[in-house]
Amino acid sequence: MPQHLHVSPDRNAARQVKAVLGPTNTGKTHLAIERLCAHSSGAIGFPLRLLAREVYDRVCAIKGEKSVALITGEERIEPKDARWLLCTAEAMPVGADLAFVAIDEAQLSADRERGHIFTDRLLHARGREETLILGSATLEPMVRALVPEAEIVSRPRFSTLSHSGAKKLSRIPPRSAIVAFSAEQVYTIAEMLRRYRGGAAVVMGALSPQTRNAQVALYQSGEVDYLVATDAIGMGLNLDVSHVAFAGLSKFDGVRQRRLTTSEMAQIAGRAGRHQRDGTFGTLAGTGKHDAEFADEEVYAIEEHRFPPLAKLFWREAEPRFDSLGALIADLETLPVEPELLAAPEAIDLAVLKRLADEPEIAETVRSPRDVERFWEACSLPDFRQQGAETHARFVARLWQDLRRGQLGSDYVAQAIAALDVPSGDIDTLQGRIAAIRSWAYIAQRPDWVVAKEEMAERARAVEARLSDALHGRLTERFVNRRTAVLMKKLGPDAGLLPVRLDGDDVLVDGEHIGTLQGFRFQVDPLARHSDRKLLLAAAERHVPALAAERAQALARSIAEGSAALELQKGAIVWDGEKLAQLERGKAILAPQLVPDRATGLLPDAARRALTSALEGWLEKDLGSLAPLKRLDEASQSHDAGPELRALLIRLVEAGGMMSREGSGIDQLDKSQRGQLAKLGVKVGALDIFVAAMLRPAPLTAWRELAALGGTRQRAAEPDPVMPPALASTRKKIPPGYRRVGKQWLRLDMAEKLLREAHAVRVPSGRRPFILNPAKAVSMGLTTQSYSQLLRLGGFRPVMPRPLAEGTFGPPAPLVWRWRPSRKPPAQRKPARVRQDSAFAALAELVR
Repeated sequence: MPQHLHVSPDRNAARQVKAVLGPTNTGKTHLAIERLCAHSSGAIGFPLRLLAREVYDRVCAIKGEKSVALITGEERIEPKDARWLLCTAEAMPVGADLAFVAIDEAQLSADRERGHIFTDRLLHARGREETLILGSATLEPMVRALVPEAEIVSRPRFSTLSHSGAKKLSRIPPRSAIVAFSAEQVYTIAEMLRRYRGGAAVVMGALSPQTRNAQVALYQSGEVDYLVATDAIGMGLNLDVSHVAFAGLSKFDGVRQRRLTTSEMAQIAGRAGRHQRDGTFGTLAGTGKHDAEFADEEVYAIEEHRFPPLAKLFWREAEPRFDSLGALIADLETLPVEPELLAAPEAIDLAVLKRLADEPEIAETVRSPRDVERFWEACSLPDFRQQGAETHARFVARLWQDLRRGQLGSDYVAQAIAALDVPSGDIDTLQGRIAAIRSWAYIAQRPDWVVAKEEMAERARAVEARLSDALHGRLTERFVNRRTAVLMKKLGPDAGLLPVRLDGDDVLVDGEHIGTLQGFRFQVDPLARHSDRKLLLAAAERHVPALAAERAQALARSIAEGSAALELQKGAIVWDGEKLAQLERGKAILAPQLVPDRATGLLPDAARRALTSALEGWLEKDLGSLAPLKRLDEASQSHDAGPELRALLIRLVEAGGMMSREGSGIDQLDKSQRGQLAKLGVKVGALDIFVAAMLRPAPLTAWRELAALGGTRQRAAEPDPVMPPALASTRKKIPPGYRRVGKQWLRLDMAEKLLREAHAVRVPSGRRPFILNPAKAVSMGLTTQSYSQLLRLGGFRPVMPRPLAEGTFGPPAPLVWRWRPSRKPPAQRKPARVRQDSAFAALAELVR
């Protein structure tokens, strides 16, 4: 059954629960370490593995390594006699009998992804003698409501924090941290600092703790004077930072792009001015972001540490039942009783559980309560690779197929770890391998998942260390120029960034050509790579996004007006010879997905969205000629059409609206279904079934582009730009919209027209032979031989006239035809027998 939310009052009677609340730089973590070491045993739960490791090293120096344990999902150091435990919040032993327990950054109980973990620790993690709840002052009303027995202690900040306004990157003072909210922006700013400040250390959440520590050490040692980071800097990094500059004030929170709350702004800005040194914060000027300025009320809130109190915390049942998968999911989705609590949004572990529980082949392997519990443990594997629930669920499914049979073999795990032990590659590649090895480190730490657990865990840690060293080297190599850093320390800061403008495609820095902007791809002039032009390059790359944004907005307007010269070539939308976007196969052949080209990545978000929207509108208009096929596609999804008609329509759509009648299944349709076909514009001919509106160059060209996206068929032949009634069969592939007759291609509607005219002559003749005039066929460009071949395909048979009697003179009798449709395919039909010495042998050859 679901657990109670509160610890009973009699159990708390002998405990001291204290909530130490306040802004950053108030010494809360230092106090927790002092109290931990003052007790005979204890544990502290941290929000980050990095923090747990840092405090572990400090406590080891006080208590000795044999008495201190580090417990995280990926790393466990647990000496036999360990009494002081440093953990991540998720790995805290909540029910352990410890004299002291502390939970750090408890305000994360309001976090959408991990809030339910911190709420559970807030409610249930208790020390035998003392409990500390550390967090922001915004948590106070929640502590009073949910932990009424707690004594609340407020702590003031040791130093002041003041707003210094907006500064250009060239004016940012040394010992500053610049905070951005995407890896691309972090890299761009770090590159600029390398060019005219000597470089910067880089800190992002995707880095391993070892790489992050190495980058921080690079900054702390003074080798570089700047640190570029994501909001990962806002928690747990004690740095010698005097100023924090925000490159933007909005971020994507996993659901939407939104502005930072004042509490989040303060958490990041609070990295400046640690201990007794005052600090400043501001924004980075000239970023082109409309939201990169603090409002007056935000400045006041940050400087005075006044923030809206938290009104709700996220909660999820921490002790669900394992009777069945249904019971487990029901408990995890149980709504909280207390008004201060909200049901946590669906975390990735629950999303993976529900996806896999819906798959019968997996669900049937999870039967007993022990199976359910073990399956939930597998679903709780963190998504270190950040690839989303669907991809992560596939990884968990493969893992479960092995776990349900017992433990993972050491050879299998060792092979998986060894495959990742490749320290070569660029920054993104190494980050991907580190994320993957963290998954295996987590798996190896589970008590009953892996044979030779200790050995495999050690191997995973060793590989992570090597990859982290390699990543640190790549970051330093890319973002630190030691020679320039030394020169900048000697010469001081440079003047402001030089003016940059666009002349046609040429990018000019202070009037000097430095490169070209081809489409939205900036290409540097190779002659500009000299060291004396380093600042010119930095200035150009600094302003190119704004220049490209102006070009994107102008192009979007031209597209809307219909004046832009866009083309669809080989699955790509091309403008002025440059690819703007690529089409990819969607759920259906007529619903392709548009993927903007990587070159548009340098555009600001608003400009990129406007351009993408304009391209989508152009594509919809350009594919408008496929409306007849789209009607067929919609009809194929209607259950009223019946399975036979739906199957035929699906094949017609996949074939571009035309197919041979033979083997099509048309004869299985009833009169009503044939009527529906006619209403949809489908012509049922003697030889072919086709949509007449598709027999034009524009729709055939559009369909050819879409058909090539799937990869399931060879690229169709290119349509004839004019599409005359008949073509010579000189091409290797049959052009769409035509069928082969003799040595020529004949357009499908023309073939049907000629056959209908032949039938119009046949019907009045009854069973008597009749004469067909080839004049119409000849006017279309068909030879008489090709026309005769068409008639034979349509079921007509030539009747050879009798030769003139010997000694008789005059014109020969004309060739006549009979209607004798064969039940055999054309390839199996026998030709008419004619004596080789007959005068009509040549004619017989002609009509074959």
